[in-house]
Amino acid sequence: MAEKEAVEPAAEGKGSSKKLIIIIALAVVLVLAGGGAAAWFFLSGSSSEDPDAPKVEVKRPAIYVKLRTLEGRPMFVASMQSSSGQRHLMQIYAEAKTRDPAVEQALNQHMPLVVARLNTLFTTADPESLRLVEGKRALQQQATAIVQEVMSDKAGNSGVEIVLFTSIVMQ
Repeated sequence: MAEKEAVEPAAEGKGSSKKLIIIIALAVVLVLAGGGAAAWFFLSGSSSEDPDAPKVEVKRPAIYVKLRTLEGRPMFVASMQSSSGQRHLMQIYAEAKTRDPAVEQALNQHMPLVVARLNTLFTTADPESLRLVEGKRALQQQATAIVQEVMSDKAGNSGVEIVLFTSIVMQ
């Protein structure tokens, strides 16, 4: 019986060592797989680091400049005449959108020229076409083009994205 007991612990030792070797081998495989995955993740890089990829420009926050008349009022009042000869009044509050503080400063500096050009545009507008949304959008596009043209001529950079009408009242 003593011999049987001595043989059994030796048999258990061989089975335990096989299990231990298998566990160690699995642990090594998992560590190597994890290391390989981490290396692939970090070395593959993202497309933003690619020198050939176009760089995305981060937009600065929008700056809205009130287009004001020379008296400092933030509105335009224009007298218009329809094709039937009837007189109409239009009141417009307008703001220019830019993202450059230098353009904001230049716009304030050249405000008299901007106001004069916009007054001409507003007084020559057709009141009947302004009743429709398309007419208001066309007037807005014309106002944007005028402000961009003035800024390009005077400041060397238009820098104005759009002129927004915050209020339009017509009689």
